[in-house]
Amino acid sequence: MFSDIIDKIKEYDSIIIGRHIGVDPDALCSQLALRDSIKLTYPNKEVLAIGTGSNKFTHFGRLDKNKKINNSLIIVLDTPDKRRVDSVDFSLGAFSIKIDHHPFVEKYCDIELVDDSKSSTCEIIIDMIFNSDLVCNDSIAQLLFMGLVSDSNRFLFNSCSSSTFSLVGKLLDHYHVDISSAYEKLYLRPLSEVRLEGFISLNMKVTKNGLGYIVIKNDDIIRFGVDSASAGNMINNFNYIKEVLVWVTISEDIKNKLYRISIRSRGPAINVVAERHNGGGHKMASGVRVDSLDKAMSLINDLDNELSEYNNLEVK
Repeated sequence: MFSDIIDKIKEYDSIIIGRHIGVDPDALCSQLALRDSIKLTYPNKEVLAIGTGSNKFTHFGRLDKNKKINNSLIIVLDTPDKRRVDSVDFSLGAFSIKIDHHPFVEKYCDIELVDDSKSSTCEIIIDMIFNSDLVCNDSIAQLLFMGLVSDSNRFLFNSCSSSTFSLVGKLLDHYHVDISSAYEKLYLRPLSEVRLEGFISLNMKVTKNGLGYIVIKNDDIIRFGVDSASAGNMINNFNYIKEVLVWVTISEDIKNKLYRISIRSRGPAINVVAERHNGGGHKMASGVRVDSLDKAMSLINDLDNELSEYNNLEVK
C-alpha cells in the first residue's frame, strides 16, 4: 500500500496534512515529519500541515496557516474517525488518504492504511520512508523518534514489537537522533505540573472495582497555574498503582466549555466504552470530550461497570 500512497503524493501539486483534535506528540510529529519529507523529496509541491496547535508542543515545529486550496490531496494521520479530524475541509480534496494505528472505526478516505499492531503513526511513517523514495534527514528522524517514544510511553506498551525496535535501530543507524534532547522535549515539565501530580495522587478516588479517577475543576487549574490539558498529559505517570486497573483524569476546560477526559487501563479494553461516549482511542489508552460533568460521571459509571464484569471474568 505504500506504493499507492506515494503514487498519489507524486500526482498532486498541493497536499494538505491533518490529524486529530487535541494534538499529541505522535499526531504532531508524524504530521510535521511527513510534510517535511514530502517537501524535501518534491520541492515544487505545496504541502501544508494544519490544525490547532498547543503551546506545550511549539518547540517541535511550526504548523502552517490553513488555506483553501481546491483539488488537493488530503492526508489524515492518527485519526480513526472523521468527526475527530481537526480543521480539514474535505470538500477541497480531490482525493484522500488515511494513515493510522488506532483500531478501525470507520472508512472516510479513499485509501486507508490502518495498522493497529504498530506502536504509533510515526512508526508507520518511518516504515514508509524506508520503503519508498521519500527523503529523510536528521531533523525529520528526530521528529519521528519523539512521536514513537511518546505514543509507546518510552517503549513500555505491548504495541512495541521486534519490528518497532528494528525500525528505530535503522533510524539511528542512518540519521543522527539526539536522544537526550528528544526525551527532554517530551518530558521536561514545570514545577506547577509536578505539584498538580501530587494533588492528583492525594485526591484520586478509587472504587472497589479498581477504577481510579479525579475531577480537576477550573479552580484547581488556576490554583496550580497549569492549563486544562496538563492532567491528561501526565496520565501515564499513574500506570503502576497496584489497586488501580483503570484510571481517569477529568479536567474542566472553561474556555472551550467542555471536560477533557483521559483514560488508561491495565486490564479491560476501554476504547469501546470511550466510543459509546463519543470518544475513542486504543484498547488501553483512550480519550473523551464531553460538555457537562454529568456526562463525565456517566462515563465513570460505565467504566466501573466494565471493570466489575472484567473482574468477575478474571475470578472465573
